[in-house]
Amino acid sequence: MKKIVLFLLFYSASYADRIYKEAENWGVGIVHRVASVPYQDPKAGAVKSDDYVDSVIPLLFYENKYFFLDGMEGGIKFYDEESWRISLVSRLRFVDIPEEYQNKRQLDTCDWGMQLRYKLSDSSFLDTEVMSDLKGNYYGDLSYRGDYQVDKLTLKPYVTARVKTKKFNSYYYGSFEKIDSGVDVRLGLHAKYHIDSNFYFLSGAEVVALDSSAKSAAFVDKGYEYSAFMGIGFMRDQAVKKRRDLSIAPYIRISHGYATHSDIDQILGGNLPKESYGNTLTSIFYGYPLSDKLFSIPILSYITTGFVWHHESEVQDNLREYVLAIKAYYVIPLPIRFRVGLAEGVSYINQVTYIEKTDVNEDGFKESKVLNYLDFSFDVNVGDLIFVESFKKAWFGVNVHHRSGIFEFSSQYGRISGGSNYPSVHLQIDF
Repeated sequence: MKKIVLFLLFYSASYADRIYKEAENWGVGIVHRVASVPYQDPKAGAVKSDDYVDSVIPLLFYENKYFFLDGMEGGIKFYDEESWRISLVSRLRFVDIPEEYQNKRQLDTCDWGMQLRYKLSDSSFLDTEVMSDLKGNYYGDLSYRGDYQVDKLTLKPYVTARVKTKKFNSYYYGSFEKIDSGVDVRLGLHAKYHIDSNFYFLSGAEVVALDSSAKSAAFVDKGYEYSAFMGIGFMRDQAVKKRRDLSIAPYIRISHGYATHSDIDQILGGNLPKESYGNTLTSIFYGYPLSDKLFSIPILSYITTGFVWHHESEVQDNLREYVLAIKAYYVIPLPIRFRVGLAEGVSYINQVTYIEKTDVNEDGFKESKVLNYLDFSFDVNVGDLIFVESFKKAWFGVNVHHRSGIFEFSSQYGRISGGSNYPSVHLQIDF
């Protein structure tokens, strides 16, 4: 471990004179989505158990030359010059079945595919996409999208023609019957209003006119779908120029922790017994600076990606977890600096861990591989603590690695209650 620390400190020294700029677009948000249920309840004939269904959706925002996150979608830009952009994109898509079936079916999904964008003007685009869900059900989108700024208000209207294959239409609208392919039309608007400083109001609405094959299916009750969302965001203040001389730099954090049945409040209160089978994890996170101020307060913000290795035990195999989040720190300005941190993001695991599956199943829920991610941390600056200047880029501390479904409020996380917690120790090196 000593050799690793010295290597990271030596490596970070090579970045000592590098200046990082504030990201053009960054932020986190949370919205409440409400949508109509276009399906009939098969247990109740023509009567639906729910007319509407809702969900809480955390959002991440970030963009650089190669990568972007825009709330419910994100992508990797392979080509972006003048009027053309080619991207690999992924987008959250909701399947608004009655709430009582959402945990069992878990149909909300992240579709993925290729997008070709043609820039019509500085504020309008034409997108052509070939997309698929995770089960290989394909469809294509042709969209006109706008991006208009009116004082403090940003408006993003769109109209989309979606060409759906027979397989896609049958899976999502036919239920137990096969139906033909079709084209539905989507009309929507996303809006963002700058309230003050880094505080924004977020909203949006969409109406979908289903094709004749889908709306005539026995499982479908209506030929239209409606949805709307509203919430808040903490984002870069677009009213001021982005900073070009941030006081922070990238970091690497190495962490090791163990599973516990304790909830977050119990852990923060010091009650953190190990789970009986001794399941553990080891993680490595990379953080890239976004900003060093929020509401004029020195809150340090980073976009962070993590790889987590869940170690083999008597009750589980070696498992892999991947995390994408935004992490914020506040440094307590004492002679020996302490720091508190909080991260919000999304976690995917290739197989649900024993402790998480047990916790969720005991409450009567089916587990989900994709869940909301939180990270709570507290650390101290090593250089300040031992009075060695060369170690002032090192931080040692504790954190809680947390996955959960947000108390059944989120359909995109399988509408589950419960999750997992891993109290951990970490070493973090700033470059």
